[in-house]
Amino acid sequence: MRIAIGSDHAGFELKDQLVEHLKSLDTVEVIDLGPPSAERCDYPDYAEKVARHVQNRHAERGLLVCGSGIGVSIAANRFPGIRAALVQDAVMARLSREHNDANVLCLGSRLINSATALTAVETFLVTEFEGGRHAGRLAKIDALET
Repeated sequence: MRIAIGSDHAGFELKDQLVEHLKSLDTVEVIDLGPPSAERCDYPDYAEKVARHVQNRHAERGLLVCGSGIGVSIAANRFPGIRAALVQDAVMARLSREHNDANVLCLGSRLINSATALTAVETFLVTEFEGGRHAGRLAKIDALET
């Protein structure tokens, strides 16, 4: 699975921890879209990069980190076909996949510790969409984009 990951300056440290951890897994190819340092930068720029990678199928899933996770989730959800979910633990990550078929996971580096973030990311990557009753709801969401 190819994973596109990005952050802003506030999420840089957690993003780098996630990149390092994901690169140690044999099942994941990491596409680190930046930033290259913790210098001040704007989260919409990196949300766009990750969203476009997922949207254009250069990556199956995306991960975004900013201080609260709110900004990157709002920005990523502007792109058709992107279902970005802001989560704070593994339960939310699992539900975002099972019920919402989320394809971008958003984290707030100031609100979640690295151990919880790693568990949430791992859960997000291995959880499948349940389909069934949830598929109809997603179709309604997709219809809102047109």
